[in-house]
Amino acid sequence: MSKPLPNASGHFRRSHADEFRLIETGFSRTMLALFIIALVSFPFLFSSFYVDLAAQVFLASIGALSLMLLTGIAGQISLGHAGLIAAGAFTAGILFKEFALPFWVTIPAAALVGAGIGVLFGLPSLRLRGLYLAVSTLALHFIVVFLGGEYETRRGFSTGILIDPPVVFGYEVYSTRAWYFTLAVAAAVTLWICINLMRSRSGRAWKSIHANETVAEAIGIGVTRYKLLAFVVSSSMTAVAGALFAYYRGFVSIEAFSLYLTIQYVAMIIIGGMGSLLGALLGAVFVTLFPYIIEALVSVLPGADRLAGSVFAFNYAAFGIVMILFLVFEPQGLVGIWRRIRDYFVLWPFRFKAMGGRK
Repeated sequence: MSKPLPNASGHFRRSHADEFRLIETGFSRTMLALFIIALVSFPFLFSSFYVDLAAQVFLASIGALSLMLLTGIAGQISLGHAGLIAAGAFTAGILFKEFALPFWVTIPAAALVGAGIGVLFGLPSLRLRGLYLAVSTLALHFIVVFLGGEYETRRGFSTGILIDPPVVFGYEVYSTRAWYFTLAVAAAVTLWICINLMRSRSGRAWKSIHANETVAEAIGIGVTRYKLLAFVVSSSMTAVAGALFAYYRGFVSIEAFSLYLTIQYVAMIIIGGMGSLLGALLGAVFVTLFPYIIEALVSVLPGADRLAGSVFAFNYAAFGIVMILFLVFEPQGLVGIWRRIRDYFVLWPFRFKAMGGRK
């Protein structure tokens, strides 16, 4: 009987069930417990400003994870992410404003609308690839923005659609702290769904299609079905993120869903690291906090008062420079940096890891 193979940390897997465990070692369980304790303690230790930033990160993580499934895992390029977020937000806003439907109805409705849009705009992926597919998904953004703008104009909502705070289990989610926990749970559920999708037949099919569509079809994978499924799942998750965004902000306005929002989400998966769920989370943290970091840096520069009006310009310029630097010097993104740091401590004090008897 052959010996079980260890992973990089020396932990031995002795059965197929070990391969499917989300948390393999006692150390991992301990670190997860400490992380959960830190998350629960965070809103009680820091001011509302930092709690709001963390809530924004959780919200961005949902959209980044959904885009990572579609582009980073399944390999289907999409530039309609902002349009999908807008579709979810307007679905929640319209259902609340016109029919006074509760939170428990508007969120599933937004998911269904997102799934329907995913089917509609996933159909071009069956014949189009690369730049042509990207342009076809870009049309989604303009269509949703046009429809949302027409609704606002015809209904006289010049300042946007106002939405009352949702009521969950009889408790009104209004304060920053309440939203922190609500969005943390939503992000955790989204991550759990994505992890299980990656380990399922669908996830393996998406990876095969991304690697080589022709080979995937040759080995019996239903390319058409799984491409559409990727669009449906990703669009549904993104629309839910849009609905949560609408409730979190308390209003929906078409100005919030510019093409720049799509660029931000694309940057999240590029900077975080393509093809990795951890990369999506790291990218969401980085891109969400980046404008505040730039603003803080500008405020300490000489002549900060004169530069105050140029903060937005600095943000755009610095954002573009960072994207270029990651594409050129760190194509694996933040997750690549994390893996090198992790491997360093795993292998320390040895410089080389033995592979197949060689060093």
